Amino acid sequence: MIMMFMFGSIVWFGFPLWVAAVTYGTVFAVTAAFLLNWGRASIQVSGTQLIAGGSQLALADVGEVHQLDEAQARALRGPRADPRAHLLIRPYLRKAVYVEVRAPGGAPYWLLFTRRPAELTAAIRGYSQESRPVDHVTQDLTP
Repeated sequence: MIMMFMFGSIVWFGFPLWVAAVTYGTVFAVTAAFLLNWGRASIQVSGTQLIAGGSQLALADVGEVHQLDEAQARALRGPRADPRAHLLIRPYLRKAVYVEVRAPGGAPYWLLFTRRPAELTAAIRGYSQESRPVDHVTQDLTP
């Protein structure tokens, strides 16, 4: 917030008051749009699909699913990361879920950062244990 006021004041200096109002309004609107878009990504387990950030993965193609602690998640998004992996990273979250992908030719795994890793892990494993499509269950795990 302070940076926005400083930037607006620098641009406004020497101009009429209406320029200050337009400058502050524009800076606040752009910042608000950026922050709202940043938190828009969602994770859903719906029917036979895992949907994360607009990408879809058939639950039939899911292998191992693990809830990761902070150190494990940091390693998989950093030094041990596979460049082919599908990552849904939110830098303000510390825990993640590792989802192995069995389908050939795609990403070897998905790494999904979420506020509720235990619930996401349980939802994905619930499909795997039943080994059949579950059309009536939809869970929105938006952080």
